[in-house]
Amino acid sequence: MSDVPAENVGIVGGADDIERWRGVAAENDEDMPWSVSLLLRRRTRALLGDLLRPHRRSMVVVAVAIVVGTGAQMAIPALVGYGIDHGISDAHRGHDLTVAWVVAAIVGCALVQAWLTRTFLLGAGRIGQAAVIELRRRVFNHFQLLSLSFHERYTSGRVISRLTSDFDAINALLDAGLDTLITSTLTIGSVTVILLVLDWPLALVALVSLIPLGFLTRWYQQRSTVAYRRTREAIALVIVHFTESLRGIRAVQAFRREPRNNDIFRGLNERNREAMTTSFQLLTVYWPGIRAIGNLTTAAVLLYGGDRVIHGHMGVGVLAAFVLYLRQFFEPMAEVSQFYDAFQGAAAGIEKLAGVLDERPAVPMQTTSRQRPEGRFSGAIAVDNVTFSYREGREILHDFSLQIPAGQTVALLGNTGAGKSTLARLLARFYDPTAGAIAIDGIPLPDLAESDLRRAVAMVTQESFMFTGSVADNIAFGRPGASREEIEAAGREVGVDALVCHLRDGYDESVGKNGARLSAGQRQLIAFARALLADPAVLILDEASSSLDAPTERLVQRALRTVLADRTALIIAHRLSTVGIADRVLVMADGQLVEDGEPSVLLAEGTGEYAALTRAWRESLV
Repeated sequence: MSDVPAENVGIVGGADDIERWRGVAAENDEDMPWSVSLLLRRRTRALLGDLLRPHRRSMVVVAVAIVVGTGAQMAIPALVGYGIDHGISDAHRGHDLTVAWVVAAIVGCALVQAWLTRTFLLGAGRIGQAAVIELRRRVFNHFQLLSLSFHERYTSGRVISRLTSDFDAINALLDAGLDTLITSTLTIGSVTVILLVLDWPLALVALVSLIPLGFLTRWYQQRSTVAYRRTREAIALVIVHFTESLRGIRAVQAFRREPRNNDIFRGLNERNREAMTTSFQLLTVYWPGIRAIGNLTTAAVLLYGGDRVIHGHMGVGVLAAFVLYLRQFFEPMAEVSQFYDAFQGAAAGIEKLAGVLDERPAVPMQTTSRQRPEGRFSGAIAVDNVTFSYREGREILHDFSLQIPAGQTVALLGNTGAGKSTLARLLARFYDPTAGAIAIDGIPLPDLAESDLRRAVAMVTQESFMFTGSVADNIAFGRPGASREEIEAAGREVGVDALVCHLRDGYDESVGKNGARLSAGQRQLIAFARALLADPAVLILDEASSSLDAPTERLVQRALRTVLADRTALIIAHRLSTVGIADRVLVMADGQLVEDGEPSVLLAEGTGEYAALTRAWRESLV
């Protein structure tokens, strides 16, 4: 697979782009292009640096503790060698004080090393958990800020994977022993210097082992990086399929999809198993390889070092210290290999999280409004020559213009695909127009802060989402600071009282998962109470009553008259019964307005689209 040109590195920056490159590389059993890998590493380093920057002082303390602790640990073999060469000979001459001082120094070094290691572990643990908590907060907050277009293409399963398995990988690194990784690195560097100081000819014999170790480590790093990226991708696909299947469990069971879903899940699970097996197989080569090289090097050192002792070129204590240091040289390498899988899993997880955090909202929101009306929004809407397309080359709206005075209730009709819901999404600023502008009270929507925009515009859809909690919690969703009296007053005005009087706990009754304990009509009444309590200047109803039966619809219609009073409303409906409360009817076709007027006037004319739709609707009721 060819590399991405260097000049294009900046345009493969979105989360979807990275996921696509990972998927292509995994399918073809190849590495990702070098330019994409370079971008990932840069993002990961930048993210880690940003997370750790507030803890610089603590990191200095931790670094000093681990350096001094490692120094104390490194002093012990040297003290053993000194005790053998000098303490024993002094003891033969009746001077036992040397051995006593050596033993005391060894005990002191061991105690200092243990205390400083504890200090390091506590400090590193606090820093690590603080960084993970901050990262989780950023990712969750960023997912909420990303535009609707991102969530429509980025599956919920991948979102869950980012917030669960990727963080689990990072925590696995912290739990597996990040301290071992750091202390081992310091130990290897310190021992290399000490060996050269003790006896450089013997050190050269020992350090020859770095050549096969370098080749082995390079081989392992190259393959394990790819392997662990594949394991993260594989487990993400498992989570995606699992989540999607459970979210659509009704459809799965209704269409007897279980066998096919099981086959897909089995395949994804097998892919995950193969990816994990590959990473384990790499480890089973690397770890024993280090052990073998270490044992062979120790044998060579004893052989050559013994010859140097016999010929008087070095003392027995120096050789003993050398062998002890050599053990401290190879054991950390084996320990690093043991924790390298956790490190690679965490690195792959951080890479993906960094990609998500770099994803920019398609609809950037202001933190403060550039201009705002004095007092409450009145709700006057102006749509000026708006053009919009979800995909390039396929326009949904073209040079669309519309004026809605404050307080007017407008019914928007048209066939499926005419652009009704698209217009509603633009008014709520889930998307921005490709061209043209939309304003409320003369203020362009991009000039409003998100808080002001949500205060000005609210939307109720056909399937109003109910969050886990009570009826009162769901009514107060759009205005968390509302009092209990205000919540119940809103519920009373739209008819929720008729619902809660049949519930054991009234307004405190749990609605269940996504309102599963309530009927569609009951959920819509709660949604209307939620909108009434939020008190927006503009209310958009997108097919809000299309799935209701006739008695429930009549109940909802009465609630609508209360909710729509003294506010601007745009009602998108297929059922023309909803149009009865509208001051004005708009009919759309192919992204354009084809009819505009009062319902009674349009019916009286009898030749337009609205009159034809009304006749067809009445015939369907017969």
